[in-house]
Amino acid sequence: MKEGRQPLPKAIEGWREEGFTLVELMIVVLIIAILITLAMATFPAARSRAQDRAAQADVRNALSAEKAHFADRQAYTQVGAELAAIEADLAHWYTHGPFADAVTRLAAYRGVARLGALTIASEVGDWRRFPAARTFMGFTGLVPSEYSSGESVHRGRITKAGNAHLRTQLIESAWAYQHRASLGAVLRRRQDGVDPATAARSWTAQQRLCARFRRLSSRKTSRNIVTVAIARELAGFLWAEMTAA
Repeated sequence: MKEGRQPLPKAIEGWREEGFTLVELMIVVLIIAILITLAMATFPAARSRAQDRAAQADVRNALSAEKAHFADRQAYTQVGAELAAIEADLAHWYTHGPFADAVTRLAAYRGVARLGALTIASEVGDWRRFPAARTFMGFTGLVPSEYSSGESVHRGRITKAGNAHLRTQLIESAWAYQHRASLGAVLRRRQDGVDPATAARSWTAQQRLCARFRRLSSRKTSRNIVTVAIARELAGFLWAEMTAA
């Protein structure tokens, strides 16, 4: 034994030399078995409590989501009712006032409902102030911007320099030309009583724009670009309609 180190008690020294006895091993195993039994008895209860807490949290989240959805639905319903009331008030001007004739003629074109026709007519006002279709297209802001350098000309995005309300309505109307040309029941009702010349020009425009929409869609990756191009041509057709003798 090294100098300065305290000797171990004889009992412990004997245990280190002899190890566990059979009785001691049995006692240790019994204690471990008791601990495992207690753990197995408490684990299901703990798991059940955790599951209950998770279920309660899910219910609370579902209730919160339902309340938010109900609030949004109420707000949406209220806004929808307000919009319906506004449209009902505007419906009077479809057939009365300074824009009645323009609404009738513009609404004969596919994609231009009476409310859209009233929007276009009121935003444009006097169509005769535009000497050519391209001038009117520039007013809508649907023409592409140009960058010239020497003899080369580069076209960029649309200018958006014109009337935003008019441009938005024309783009919305242009989406109707993505399908094949046809005279549906709704369009027939809008064309009821219109000048046959207007109906004929409307059909000519529809045939060209529907075909052009499909042709451009096969070459362009963005349908938004296609729709803007169709809206620009639609603006030309509407200008021709409103300036026809």
